[in-house]
Amino acid sequence: MSTMLVTGGTGTLGRIVTERLRADGHEVRVLSRHAQPYAVDLRKGGPGLDTAMAGVDTVVHCASSPNGGDEDAARHLIAAARGAGVRHLVYISIVGVDRVPFGYYRSKLAVERLVEESGLGWTVLRATQFHDLLARMLGALAKLPVVLLPARVKDQPIGVAEVAERLAELAEGEPAGRVTDIGGPEVRTFDSLARSYLKATGRRRLVVSVPLWGRAYRAFRSGGHLAPEHAVGKGTFEEYLDRRSGHRS
Repeated sequence: MSTMLVTGGTGTLGRIVTERLRADGHEVRVLSRHAQPYAVDLRKGGPGLDTAMAGVDTVVHCASSPNGGDEDAARHLIAAARGAGVRHLVYISIVGVDRVPFGYYRSKLAVERLVEESGLGWTVLRATQFHDLLARMLGALAKLPVVLLPARVKDQPIGVAEVAERLAELAEGEPAGRVTDIGGPEVRTFDSLARSYLKATGRRRLVVSVPLWGRAYRAFRSGGHLAPEHAVGKGTFEEYLDRRSGHRS
């Protein structure tokens, strides 16, 4: 069994990856801004990062922020990993980062490039959006009397546990480069997903699809963020909503 470091190990994905790797007998260190004893802000780096990295064989990089700083975080992480002689760096990315000119996607693509050029053994997995993220987005939209959705845009949500399982499997293996994308079981219209969410949460809202503009919207509309040829996920959005409802009852 090896020593592994999971960045963002207290987050939605990282927490499950950590649990899975520990269940397999690995020593897993959790690195995040507030998780002791390895509380490190990757965007700033510092000696705490070197301490966390000492003796680590594999790093699973799950930490990410839509508010920026991911590229600086990756540079600090890679420098520390190289200094510690890390054998394998595993990074979770998003399907379509090379096809959709969206700010957060550009940042994820830039981190992919840094990982590839790091000089470390590396693996990159791209996944479609998590059920959790879609539910949070729809929950925010449903606060208004009318749910406004981008017209003619589809999504392919996947269960975070399924992505965590695949990511842990890759971490336990040899560096594999860019591996096959992983996508949810269904490509669905936003309209149908929103109606399922509203039904599951007992909300009555008018759903309206609104055409938008810009290159990013056109790329989303054309399905640049989808992976229908890799629809390997099992759990549907409705099954996720049922489980979430059950946990809250």
